Amino acid sequence: MAEAAENRLSVTVDQLPDLKGADFGPSSWQTITQEDIQQYADVSGDHNPIHTDPEAAAKSPFGTVVAHGYLTLSRVVPLMAEVFEVTELSSGINYGLDKLRFPAPVPAGGRIRIRGTVTEVTEIPGGYQVHADLTWDVEGSDKPACAAKQVLRYYR
Repeated sequence: MAEAAENRLSVTVDQLPDLKGADFGPSSWQTITQEDIQQYADVSGDHNPIHTDPEAAAKSPFGTVVAHGYLTLSRVVPLMAEVFEVTELSSGINYGLDKLRFPAPVPAGGRIRIRGTVTEVTEIPGGYQVHADLTWDVEGSDKPACAAKQVLRYYR
């Protein structure tokens, strides 16, 4: 079935139906810096002071500058690449999210990692659709930074 190197799932596209219930991760920790947060604010146009102004952020419920939730979510690609791989395919796409939540903030300089479980695999024309429950851990927090039900498609 799956080739497992500690926390990494690596399968061919035709092995995907065997993955229901399989866990993967956690990935390595990745730091989200204040520079990352500022660059994301500039690109997205979201300059909410809790992300960009240390004085205003200190007065917020978080007490410090925190990363944008969507910045945390956007780290899905490099983090997933470490722990989930499908080979022998023509293409793979992010089809979307069925649910997304941001239970805990990621402070500037905080570290996140991802882990997940394959919850469903269904055949689609030319390949498979995979549903995975993903969790972004934030170092030092009992709550995750992000939780999402991701939908991926892999084509032969």
